[in-house]
Amino acid sequence: MRRLQLGSGVVLLIYLFLHLANHALGIWSLDLAGRGLVLALRLWHSVPGTILLYGSASLHFALALRTVYGRHHWTLPATEWIRLWAGLSLPLLLIRHAVATRLATSLYGFEPNYERVVILLITSGTQGLQVALLAPGWVHGCLGLWIRLRHHAMVRRAKPALLALLVLLPLASAAGLVRMTRAVMASRAVLPAPDPKLAAHQIALDAWRHNLVILYLLLITSAFVAGQLRNRLARRRSQKASLNA
Repeated sequence: MRRLQLGSGVVLLIYLFLHLANHALGIWSLDLAGRGLVLALRLWHSVPGTILLYGSASLHFALALRTVYGRHHWTLPATEWIRLWAGLSLPLLLIRHAVATRLATSLYGFEPNYERVVILLITSGTQGLQVALLAPGWVHGCLGLWIRLRHHAMVRRAKPALLALLVLLPLASAAGLVRMTRAVMASRAVLPAPDPKLAAHQIALDAWRHNLVILYLLLITSAFVAGQLRNRLARRRSQKASLNA
């Protein structure tokens, strides 16, 4: 189980790294970021990439539910609380990403590029949400990898560089998005409407996103409640056994 968790987590961390790095390319130019996006889409929209990404996400989430259910106490150090909070926010990013790109592409023929994405973010007022959702997942993955590998001397020696990467990459990603937003707005006197294919099916896409988020929250809550009930029953059985003894 630990190896499955680590393997699936590494795949998701690679996805986040490429996503953040791709946004950071926007610091130099919208065109350069667009080229990176084309390569990313070829990777993750291919059959092997799709199976690897969404299979890893599903496996990692299932193992997270198992962990939430199996916990006997919630007295955790601050690092674990940060990692838990950051990890639980990652599916929210993947849901938004899957609906806005994969479902929109597969069902309605939407062809994403950075100009269209930036226009969509501006018109919907969610420019900051993209990085706000990416960064916690990145922090969760980095902390998880550090906890697993920190006993290696080489990893401990690289701690300053790893810490710099942890902090600087999300900042560079945010700077890239800001730079691309300014470039799009500067190149157009009037900002166009979002892609007509997205606009025509926005209600359906919003319904997908809403339902998936509700399902995710229900699963997390159910795992927590079921775990607490199991813990309570276990304590009662233990108390009865002690009295009978």
